[in-house]
Amino acid sequence: MDATKKPLLIPPEFSIYAEKHGVFQIYEMLLKKLLIKQPDDPLQAIVDWLQEPHNVPNIIVLGPPGAGKRSISRQAADQLGCVYICKEQLSGTTNEQIVAEIKKKTESADCAEKGWLLEALPENRTQAVGLQVAGIFPKHVVLLDAEDTVLIERVMGKRIDSITGDVYHATFHPPDKPDVLKRLKSDPNATEAIMHTRLAQYHRTIEGILRCYQRMYKHVNADQPKDDVFTQCISYLSMKQRTNAPHTPRIILLGPVGSGKSVQAALLESKYNIVNINCDEVIKRTLKSESELGESMKPYSERSVRIPDDLIVQALKNRLGQIDSVKRGWVLHGFPSTRTQVDALSHAGYEPNRVIVLDLPCDTSVERLSLRAVDPQTGERYHILYNPPKSNDVKTRLKTHPDDEESEIFRNYGDYQAHIEDILEFYEHLKQHINADQDIQAVFECIETMIVNPLPQIIYE
Repeated sequence: MDATKKPLLIPPEFSIYAEKHGVFQIYEMLLKKLLIKQPDDPLQAIVDWLQEPHNVPNIIVLGPPGAGKRSISRQAADQLGCVYICKEQLSGTTNEQIVAEIKKKTESADCAEKGWLLEALPENRTQAVGLQVAGIFPKHVVLLDAEDTVLIERVMGKRIDSITGDVYHATFHPPDKPDVLKRLKSDPNATEAIMHTRLAQYHRTIEGILRCYQRMYKHVNADQPKDDVFTQCISYLSMKQRTNAPHTPRIILLGPVGSGKSVQAALLESKYNIVNINCDEVIKRTLKSESELGESMKPYSERSVRIPDDLIVQALKNRLGQIDSVKRGWVLHGFPSTRTQVDALSHAGYEPNRVIVLDLPCDTSVERLSLRAVDPQTGERYHILYNPPKSNDVKTRLKTHPDDEESEIFRNYGDYQAHIEDILEFYEHLKQHINADQDIQAVFECIETMIVNPLPQIIYE
């Protein structure tokens, strides 16, 4: 095929399918299991693993004594439907025995089907490394933490249900039922001297444990109401975390005139080598080409009539489907501007994984655009406030583009506001807003955090 006459176009489904169905994550999981388990029959083992449920919780809850690990762990295990495992269920005394027992429990049929939650395990770095050697890797690690003085105060009022083992507090979390209140007992370890010893032991070991989970643990402040702590924990436990899967950005920049879409797209292109696709530029190149699509567009352009959406989408498909766009990712701006265009782009198979909205007040938009001007002799661009000409001769010959007239700016801004809610309704789970009424570099840094960090996805209902 002669690529100069008819460029090779990659169907959009190719790049979206693997991301949507987690193909890379499945491959990574199978390879990890093969290297750790080293089964005699690898093919049969892969078949068996693929038949196992994958979206089950594998959780570790850590924290100092008095942080509320037991209450949060039991409540989370009940809500997520996973198997709760704590130190009291283990009979081993050495690190090797404890790791072996945890391995046996987590590999049971019940844990394989429902998932598991380890409370206050591992207890030290030796156990944490031992679990990793045994192939036991959590998907989420929660670290409940608070000041030592707060923890000591909590433990002094700690009460335990002698039948169920549930933990209460005489002041902050008393039981609702009178019969439960009658059978509460004080914790024999709830003395200030013992707490100082236990806290010192915790501080000696926690850093070593966290080094094993440094990329996945979530720090939660335990010095707040229990319901708030649990809400933060369950929100984190219900989200997919960062993976090693390659991430190809597919970004749509939305915003009113003057919000800086072109500038931000150029910065993204320069720093991250993303293909910068300006819809207006794509249309201009198509019109200049000798293609059939360009000839179809010319009558509308010559009469200054709006080009139909189906022709614009076809031009964008020709650009978005090229190898560089598929391989490097793309940032699209200037399209879509209506819900009809959103539907047309989606129907063509091009789905963004980031939709960034640059919010800008109307008066700022007018200030940015209406004061722009161009020197017709040199082509230099100026702004009366931010980049004024250095001589009166230049100032007198400056020309303003018709699109920068106040009346045109108000019209374009009104059109944007009329359609943006319908557009964002379609991209409800992808949209992220940024205040564009600030320094260009500050806006760019906000965009960077949004494209570098993965979007969380709910995995446990």
